Amino acid sequence: MRIQFTASAVAKLQPELDAGKLLKLLYDTEGCGCVVSGVPALQLLDKPGEHDVQGEGDPLPFLHEPRFDVFFEPQLKVDYDTNRGQFALKSDSQIYTNQLQLVRGQAV
Repeated sequence: MRIQFTASAVAKLQPELDAGKLLKLLYDTEGCGCVVSGVPALQLLDKPGEHDVQGEGDPLPFLHEPRFDVFFEPQLKVDYDTNRGQFALKSDSQIYTNQLQLVRGQAV
């Protein structure tokens, strides 16, 4: 999996990474009732989880769980809208969400 982070997303996330946090593309299924109904989010962690692997991030490193890759395209983009204060997860063919949450610590 590859994620390109826009300049505005990097500006928002870099201070957290400089403070020692790890960034993860989370596919949160908690309370969704079915794994197919999961919600993507960005997660800031102190250490990788048991199933986390390194993704190919440009320019930021990120983690993800390969078992959830089926729900995403191989090439993604994370953007940050400074006017709305919201992250977005997109690909060339779709918008996954314009309200991508940034979760600190464990999943929501």
